[in-house]
Amino acid sequence: MRQRDLTHRYIPAGSILRPAGALAAIAVETFLFQRWIPVNITTVGFLYLITILAIATEWGLVEAVLASVAATVCYNFFFFPPVGTLTIADPLNWVALLTFLITSLTASQLSERAKRRTREAASRQLEMESLYSLSRAILLAETDQPLARHIAREISRIYELPSVIIYDRDTGQMHRGGPGEIPGIQKQILDSAAHGTHFRDDQTQTIVSTISFGGQPSGSVALKGASLSDVALQGLLNLIALGLEKARGQEAATRAEAARQSEEFKSTLLDALAHEFKTPLTSIRAATTGILASGSTKPEELRELLAIMDQEANRLSALVNEAIHLARIEAGKVQLNKQACPARTIVDAALTQMDSALEGRHIELSVANDLPPVLVDRELTQIVFRHLIDNAVKYSAALSPISIAARPSGGALVFSIRNEGEGINEWEQPKIFEKFYRGSTVRHRIPGTGMGLAITREIVLAHGGDIRVDSSPGEGAEFIVSLPLAGKEIPA
Repeated sequence: MRQRDLTHRYIPAGSILRPAGALAAIAVETFLFQRWIPVNITTVGFLYLITILAIATEWGLVEAVLASVAATVCYNFFFFPPVGTLTIADPLNWVALLTFLITSLTASQLSERAKRRTREAASRQLEMESLYSLSRAILLAETDQPLARHIAREISRIYELPSVIIYDRDTGQMHRGGPGEIPGIQKQILDSAAHGTHFRDDQTQTIVSTISFGGQPSGSVALKGASLSDVALQGLLNLIALGLEKARGQEAATRAEAARQSEEFKSTLLDALAHEFKTPLTSIRAATTGILASGSTKPEELRELLAIMDQEANRLSALVNEAIHLARIEAGKVQLNKQACPARTIVDAALTQMDSALEGRHIELSVANDLPPVLVDRELTQIVFRHLIDNAVKYSAALSPISIAARPSGGALVFSIRNEGEGINEWEQPKIFEKFYRGSTVRHRIPGTGMGLAITREIVLAHGGDIRVDSSPGEGAEFIVSLPLAGKEIPA
């Protein structure tokens, strides 16, 4: 919707076309009444008056005044006796002629005033519609770009302006909207924001004005090609000020929420680790107590106790590593050292590391040696498979098999790790990848921190891959991981 000066729709008053048209209309009407349509003198005056009102309504006051004078002359010359002269024999006819002239001029002025008010009302309506559209665009804005830039682009679009610049004094940034530029305007923009000055160049239709909130300048705006009334401009400035203040409020709320989530994350992480540390620490302490309490521990018993201590120490180490990886992911500090790695090598390494936790499980391995290599960080990818294998072990029966398979698909290698456990409800499947989330049916029966799948998902996504789960209650769960092949990308 364009905010326009509605008077630009009409031909300028100085043009010769409209005055000539007004004179031609009176001439044609006079000719018809004189030669072809005989009517009495009163009717002629009335019809002249209607024509003058039509000219005033359609064209304007100047043309109507010219038509009034021409009609008065024609009225006198062709219809008042003695006809054919400008002399009026009856003094009463002078009164009638002057009355006609005054009436036509007054009617013309009233018509012009009414037309001007109509144009002003239409202009105000357009201004209100434009301000409403802009306010709606600001309130409903959901964009990853700065809100000030979004507002500048919306102003350019709604008002059809070639260039809009919004200067945010707090950030010191200028946000531009529209395809054009406003050369040499930077000084006026900065002065307006600093001192509250107003700049208007009617020749280039450029306006620079101050954005204020709470009586204090918060920035400035430059508009090129704008034709706005003072009321509309002030309304526009108020909307921009509210938009900038909304952006600052959102930014402050985001920082506060980030800080709150960070504290909540630390608290939850510490609670989870403290809870998980209790079990291995209890086992280690029981073993050391047993060794220290008896000076005659048999060699086989001593080896068993030391094996328990070693196993639980490894478990503690794994928990600490999980916490470190999750903290790095939260801080956005995951760094990938990508290289071409054979799929079978990665899976075999993960199984070797998980050997003590497999508890003699049967592993159905369908990962061919001749599969194309994947482009991954070897260490982080092994963490992915360790978590998924550990997840399969914990959430399935002791003697049930675990299936691991891989197949190429497009530019990716698709791995699947399947267990024969209880399965996962459909509503719960998206939640299991959230930090610290534990399944509703197992959280009180099976120990865990809820960090493993969150870490797994972030590592896979950092590689440009994808992970999902396919499961139904009572039918086990299959985790499907896509990783990019070396030299290729996973298609979108």
